Amino acid sequence: MSILVIGATGTIGSLVTQGLADAGAEVKALVRQTGKRAFAAGVTEVVADLTDVPSLRAALSSVRTLFLLNAVTPDEVTQALITLNLAQEAGIERVVYLSVIHADRFTNVPHFTGKHTVERMIESHGIAATILRPAYFMQNERMVQQTIQDYSVYPMPIGSAGVSMVDARDIADVAVAELLRRDRASAPLERITLDLVGPQALTGASVAKIWSAALGREIAYGGDDVAAFEAQMASFGPAWLAYDMRLMMAGIQQFGMTSEGTVDRLQAILGRPLRSYGAFVREAVAGE
Repeated sequence: MSILVIGATGTIGSLVTQGLADAGAEVKALVRQTGKRAFAAGVTEVVADLTDVPSLRAALSSVRTLFLLNAVTPDEVTQALITLNLAQEAGIERVVYLSVIHADRFTNVPHFTGKHTVERMIESHGIAATILRPAYFMQNERMVQQTIQDYSVYPMPIGSAGVSMVDARDIADVAVAELLRRDRASAPLERITLDLVGPQALTGASVAKIWSAALGREIAYGGDDVAAFEAQMASFGPAWLAYDMRLMMAGIQQFGMTSEGTVDRLQAILGRPLRSYGAFVREAVAGE
């Protein structure tokens, strides 16, 4: 029996697939078309689409443990609920689902509320799952790195409430640990929820200072204007996604993205310190 990784070609999913393969697990990577990404030796590609029930049903056969990561799309909830229903149909009782931190609090943000709906299904159907709730990914900053370096401005309107950004590599490592824990257990384990955060709460001003230190010149914080942020996002992406991100940033300014007491728990799972934002920025500037 194998571990099926859904979302295997993305930032987190590819790291999870590699981590499982390194641990000697039997891994299947779900892809919509073969050859999109090179996987580690021993990883089996399985071609399926999350809205194509026959192909997904076939992909879930002979699977013991499931990692479910849905991209932010207009039909994200449909994809997730179909997948979990078919997983139950296939007798899969070991699941790790990638949600988002404060999914129950950011109630007007489409992709947050969508993931909370999936969490509710997991709970109401008694699915033996680990629900991972990551905060804002450090790797998202790669999208604005050129802007920071060219214009000396940090443009993400994250405000001052505090955001414990988390490194994607730490997210993946926790996901791998939970998948292996569930897969190797003699029976399905109880459901748990884990917030995934970085080691420090960041603000727009403190992030700008970290970039300033790494670049050796002053980087300013661009401010809290979420309307301007939406307009910028919409200039190179779908309008629905730009608006979703605007609502998320407004929620971050209002509620923050932190989780008390979580750092020690995560470091115990990993057996090492969490990666810091400063270390991430230094790697990004060095081109690593």
